[in-house]
Amino acid sequence: MDPELFLNRELSWLAFNRRVLAQAQDPAHPLLERVKFLAIVGSNLDEFFMIRVASLLRKQRTNTEDVSTDGMTTEQQLLQVRKQAAEMMVQQAKCWSQDLRPQLAGQHVQFLEPGDYTPAITQYLEGYFTREVWPVLTPLAFDPGHPFPYISNLSLNLAVVVRHGGETKFARVKLPDVLPRFIPLPDRLTARGTSAFVFLEDVVRANLGRLFPGTTVKGAYLFRVIRDADLVIQEDEADDLLESIDQGLRQRRHGALALLAVESGVPRRVLDILIENFEVEEENVLRTKERLGFSDWMQLTKLHRPELKYPPFQPAPIWASADPETIFDDLRQHDRLVHHPFQSFGAVESFLRAAVEDPQVIGIKMTLYRIGANSPLIDLLLSAADAGKQVAVLVELKARFDERNNIQWAQRLEAAGIHVVYGLVNLKTHCKLCLVIRKESAGIRRYAHLGTGNYNAVTARLYTDIGLFTSRDALVEDASDLFNYLTGYSNQTQYRELLVAPVSLRSGLSQLIEREIAAASEGKPAGIIIKVNAITDSGMVRLLYRASQAGVRVDLIVRGVCVLRPGVPGVSDLITVRSIVGRFLEHSRIFWFANAGIPTIYIGSADIMERNLDRRVEVLCPVVSADMADHLRNVVLAAYLRDTSRSRVLRADGTYVPPAEGDEPGVNAQDLLLEWQAADARLEV
Repeated sequence: MDPELFLNRELSWLAFNRRVLAQAQDPAHPLLERVKFLAIVGSNLDEFFMIRVASLLRKQRTNTEDVSTDGMTTEQQLLQVRKQAAEMMVQQAKCWSQDLRPQLAGQHVQFLEPGDYTPAITQYLEGYFTREVWPVLTPLAFDPGHPFPYISNLSLNLAVVVRHGGETKFARVKLPDVLPRFIPLPDRLTARGTSAFVFLEDVVRANLGRLFPGTTVKGAYLFRVIRDADLVIQEDEADDLLESIDQGLRQRRHGALALLAVESGVPRRVLDILIENFEVEEENVLRTKERLGFSDWMQLTKLHRPELKYPPFQPAPIWASADPETIFDDLRQHDRLVHHPFQSFGAVESFLRAAVEDPQVIGIKMTLYRIGANSPLIDLLLSAADAGKQVAVLVELKARFDERNNIQWAQRLEAAGIHVVYGLVNLKTHCKLCLVIRKESAGIRRYAHLGTGNYNAVTARLYTDIGLFTSRDALVEDASDLFNYLTGYSNQTQYRELLVAPVSLRSGLSQLIEREIAAASEGKPAGIIIKVNAITDSGMVRLLYRASQAGVRVDLIVRGVCVLRPGVPGVSDLITVRSIVGRFLEHSRIFWFANAGIPTIYIGSADIMERNLDRRVEVLCPVVSADMADHLRNVVLAAYLRDTSRSRVLRADGTYVPPAEGDEPGVNAQDLLLEWQAADARLEV
């Protein structure tokens, strides 16, 4: 198919991050919420360089020519990516310096530059440096007797030039991340009712003489490195996956540089030293007059200024009682749907706690992908093992950037006697699944939770996700078969109701779309609504183009990357794509098909990406309850399709624009769902 019918994946991702930046620039959000979005932009850019740009640079270094689906070469992509990312960083810094920072000052939250210090502030900071900062710092010289020091990924550093022994020498001082980036000043040094902060790098720079006594500090220049952080494990050759992951994490510390960011005032000689020793090309150097490392701005969201944040809300429970018998009796009667964060993650905790406390429960099986730092679910699993229940847990060690955390959880679970597996060779296990086995008077009965999001209590308050609790025979039997596939040897390729990657998800989705094409050709009701995080798989894009050409209306709600071009005459006339970036991170995946007037709907863990369809263990689960299906279509999806406040519509040229003027103005899908939940705190089915 013509490359012009595809958008570039990397540029589409940058377009997504521009939509996040737009939230930081939007005065409709409370002020500290805007600061949060600014920090997310910084964190997103860091990951983009660590993974996507680093991948392009690896191809460039190895002369591996890989033309993207839109026809761009590696060199062309790098050129465009660098240009657009640099422009975004300028806009990000401008948002802080010209918008957010002055507005925070207007709300009595000030950030002082060195020129703003009074003598009293300078004296206080000298004492603070002596007490809190100086003991943590380690100056590292660079000369024939001292090799160029290791510089860790994402670290802030000062390149220091000193005059020592009649010679000009170079040293490096790292600003440890155990220290706060924003140092608060005591009330006695600020105006009444004002919170004032100074930047850590300014305090260190002003006191460098303490670190280099007997020398003259000629200059100090801030720089930051972003390394290739993509973990590559040769799993076919690994005798022990945990050990291999651990070794890979150590190797990742020394990944090649994807970006070197420096202050614009750095002298050429100092910059040349950095470039030479990092072995980085000049085009991968960013010089800026602004602050570095905006991901650190997330620290400011902890300020106790509730009037500058969204008002808190209380997620609704789905069970009035946490009594195990009540929960299992309820699930024997019907399924339950939970929609986070509008409904409480406590439902998942209550389900697992009921399994732990109920003496009739004899086994628990669970997949864990991104668990979080202080997960209550881990303690529940440990309690289940202590109670003598059979507990089996799949901990995905290859969850990017959570590998170290997951290794620690896996070791703790194993120490408690829990059966722990680490996933399948060459596949990430990304599905979200918990299975409870209960011995009842009528025999063994199983109960399951299948979801779109991670078993993480923190992100469940920040991400939109959907989960289904069920005891339906076909689903729990499929769940049992899937766990056997994950923990043992199995060639299972067919499931009763679940669509499972990599064995049946691609073909199952294709059949569902083909069914809509056939319905449209027969004049029957046909339509597709898909809500996912990303669409990048070229085969599925082609199939959606065919659906549009056959007369099927296709509405796509894609938070992030989308390579499909909507609205191309004769190709995608009937396809619309919208992205919603708002208070909560849109993370739920929903697939709705008109099915000739008898709609079919699935929820699950998979995006429409090659990796999700072919290189991960993913699950899509049908929602068969008519009331639940109706709720997902006519409340949840309808809200997203009506949104005119936070949604942006993708045009064929790859740009995102506000919805058409004729649409209902000011509709915010997430607010609608909060209002719906407040009006109907429990979904009756």
